[in-house]
Amino acid sequence: MRPRRADIDAAKGLAILFVVFGHLVARADPRGVGWYEPLRQAIYAFHMPFFLYLSGLVAAETGMLLRPRAAWPGVAAARARRLLLPFFGLGALVLAGKLTLAPLMHVDNAPASLGAGLNGLLWHTAASPALSIWYLFVLFVVSLASMAALDGRPRRLPWLIGAALALYALPLPAYAYADRIGRYALFFLLGAGAGLLGERWLGVLGRAWKPAMALFLVALGGIALCGRHWPQAPVMLAVGTLSFPALHGFLRQMRDSRLRQSFLVLGRYSFMIYLFNTLCIGFAKGALLRWVSWDGANFPWFATLLMLAGVLGPMALKRGVLVHVPVLDKLTD
Repeated sequence: MRPRRADIDAAKGLAILFVVFGHLVARADPRGVGWYEPLRQAIYAFHMPFFLYLSGLVAAETGMLLRPRAAWPGVAAARARRLLLPFFGLGALVLAGKLTLAPLMHVDNAPASLGAGLNGLLWHTAASPALSIWYLFVLFVVSLASMAALDGRPRRLPWLIGAALALYALPLPAYAYADRIGRYALFFLLGAGAGLLGERWLGVLGRAWKPAMALFLVALGGIALCGRHWPQAPVMLAVGTLSFPALHGFLRQMRDSRLRQSFLVLGRYSFMIYLFNTLCIGFAKGALLRWVSWDGANFPWFATLLMLAGVLGPMALKRGVLVHVPVLDKLTD
């Protein structure tokens, strides 16, 4: 076991804030609010590619990705406990919660029935009632498929990246998350390549983060201002890849400060926040909408409360409840 990398924890902490922000509005936009959707579109151009990059980086640096194919069954079992148990457990919880609460309060993306919800969760996944946790399933598939394809031979990685680039260009159907596997496998493998480069990649981050950050911010501004009809695939490929040196390099050079410490704390709770942020946002939104509208001038403070619910709610749940249940505590670390 290697010690935790503070720069990776900080990067996860920053990334999870973008995830929560993107979940504030699920379906119908608030009326009279013109700034949220352009910002979300800009964030969606890079935030999950950046998460997959970090996942690939960790998979390479811990040695998991270069385990021989003979070790695949044991690794698969461990990855299933880590990723699939939370995926299916939380998916069932979300489905049950939405079916129970839909008659009582506003619920985003409520399934029409139990059968429709299960079908969305497992097969027609574009309509999943728990679509926000797709990353767990995709990471399970991509990491194990990459390990099997590499079979302990790092020289195969460039060929695998080439195959993932070709897969990225294909319009895959939204069955069993195939569309998201094809869209994000490339970023995982690019992160794996960075991890295998080791100190050479860290040197690149130190030299390139400033120009990369300048280009990255210009790209985000362009997307927010006039990117509504830009094609998603090439934009995500360019901006998502640019986020690696920009954001990771920025966080590596950040000196110890309250902001860095905040990112570190969020990074260590990032898995818990990822799992439960939409539930906490949903409860807060359903309660608030019973008393006040989120339209127009109300939305900034409404969105602030939802952000706090999405970040602090899962942290409170972890520290106040799950830490006292060893099985659930371990599953959500």
